[in-house]
Amino acid sequence: MNSSFVDLSKLTANDDLTPVLGGKWPGIQIYYPPIKFNPLDGTYETMEQAKYRLQKHAYKTKAHTVLFDLEDGCRQKAMSRELLIQELPKFPERNFQIAVRINPFRTHEYEEDLKMLKQIHKYIDAIVLAKAGEVYGDAEIRDLSSWLMSIGSSLQIQPIIEHPKSLQIADKLMSHSTVQHVVFGIHDFSKAMAYKITPENWIDELETFFNMLTMEARIKGKGVIGGVEVLLTPNSLPDSCVEKKDIRRWLDLHGDDASRHVYAHAKRETAMGLTGKQVITPNHINICKVAFTPSPNAIKRDIEILKAAIEADALLSGAIRHEGEMLDPPMFGKSLQNILRANALNSLQREDYEFAVKVLNKMPLHTFKENWPYGQI
Repeated sequence: MNSSFVDLSKLTANDDLTPVLGGKWPGIQIYYPPIKFNPLDGTYETMEQAKYRLQKHAYKTKAHTVLFDLEDGCRQKAMSRELLIQELPKFPERNFQIAVRINPFRTHEYEEDLKMLKQIHKYIDAIVLAKAGEVYGDAEIRDLSSWLMSIGSSLQIQPIIEHPKSLQIADKLMSHSTVQHVVFGIHDFSKAMAYKITPENWIDELETFFNMLTMEARIKGKGVIGGVEVLLTPNSLPDSCVEKKDIRRWLDLHGDDASRHVYAHAKRETAMGLTGKQVITPNHINICKVAFTPSPNAIKRDIEILKAAIEADALLSGAIRHEGEMLDPPMFGKSLQNILRANALNSLQREDYEFAVKVLNKMPLHTFKENWPYGQI
């Protein structure tokens, strides 16, 4: 768009606004092992057992993204690739994304992963590249992007920052149009730094590097996917818990220390503006979704604030009093961010989405980009 305004007035609610808003976020990504080890009998699944488990669990996931892992968490790599080749084309209509974590650049397993992707890329939304940039720098993303173009694929690449070398060139990794989100691989990163981190306090222990990555991402207009938790929780948060007060009550009555730590981490990552978080157990999905997703009451309040700002003609310059607070354009921008965040996490009601589009259309381009850097405009 060359205009000084984000002119959406001629677009209908059914138009594709992906170029403007940047598309849906990865959100809560659940690691899914294609071929799983059975500790009870000390064997791996058969192909038929793996197919049954996939259809039973992956088809019905409540995560934003199912992340099939072909790297560190996968021992039976060839069999896992064959499972994905056979089963991904059979997936029913879905409202979640599918991603595949492939092996490090130019390894033998990486080459085998590309052969698989050539067959099934149409059924995948993103490639998660393990140990991105550690050996060949950002040429890894350039090469993989070129390869995707050669097979006619529009897949996103989500590089995992797992080493200080990768963090040092994070801006270059994010300079490619195929990269919209990067992952902070906290466990490999801490190993590379010889840092001792704990499941309870890893955000504090890696805060310096986390802040470096999120700053680079914000400058580039890219998202960051947060760290995977290793704490296991015995219970899953019910779907009926959507407000913060609901989850606090559930944690008081049914939660354990692990659940409280996972929720606290997810809330903090949300406050840092992260666009996703990886989890390794289904019991983490809902508790992290509630932390990451603006609640219905929060959206209602943000809409009230923006309506009051528009009514007072203060959206771009001026101030209003609302519920005992003095609010000005930076606060209006935060309300808009919250609404667009809900939309990016696929949880915004249609009428609220249409209202957000009207608000965007009242903003100059530079103001819109200050509030929402993710679109390609």
